[in-house]
Amino acid sequence: MSSETEQITARLEKKVASALKTYCKSKGLVINRFIQESIIEKLQELADIEEIPKLLKEPTRPFSEVLAELNLDG
Repeated sequence: MSSETEQITARLEKKVASALKTYCKSKGLVINRFIQESIIEKLQELADIEEIPKLLKEPTRPFSEVLAELNLDG
């Protein structure tokens, strides 16, 4: 992770903020780290979702061919 940081603010519903604080405290987690990792995970998930249409257009080959290539065809 980069050592440079930038502060941003977000408004959360009280119930969400309370749940976040309670969860992080119970697990010994730092809220900032938890939020940063959650955002990174979500951004990666969204990037993966954007790749799905491209992946669906890629040619496929039979699974038996893949197994044979890996010498796992039994």
